[in-house]
Amino acid sequence: MLREQTDCGHPGSATTSGLVAYLDGEPAGWCNVEPRTAYPYLRSVPWRKRKEDRSDASIWAVPCFITRSGFRRRGLSYALARAAVDFARERGARALEGYPMIPERGKDVPWGELNVGHVSIFTAAGFAEVSRPTLRRAVMRIDF
Repeated sequence: MLREQTDCGHPGSATTSGLVAYLDGEPAGWCNVEPRTAYPYLRSVPWRKRKEDRSDASIWAVPCFITRSGFRRRGLSYALARAAVDFARERGARALEGYPMIPERGKDVPWGELNVGHVSIFTAAGFAEVSRPTLRRAVMRIDF
């Protein structure tokens, strides 16, 4: 299903909803990556101190990472974030954003909340924090 949805197998595709990571020939992880305008729910992210147009399709987003059970803790999200940077840049994005969760020290994170990634994933891929709309969320961005 993800292979169809992402147009995986067609590296030259101009559009996709995400990228699939393979480990030893097995699909192991996935991330969304496409213009930010494809995600209407991102309009609800607080926009404090940001003056750009929310409807600018040249700004892309990578809002979600999924790693299959049995493939976790192998750096797949880091690899997917780096691949998303290259993918967006090659397709003319002006910038790429991510919206990672910032877990509170010593507190458990409910299942699924870290699907947005951790700040360290984005930092390792060259993103910088541009805002902190809430105590538990950062906006990370890399400009091309």
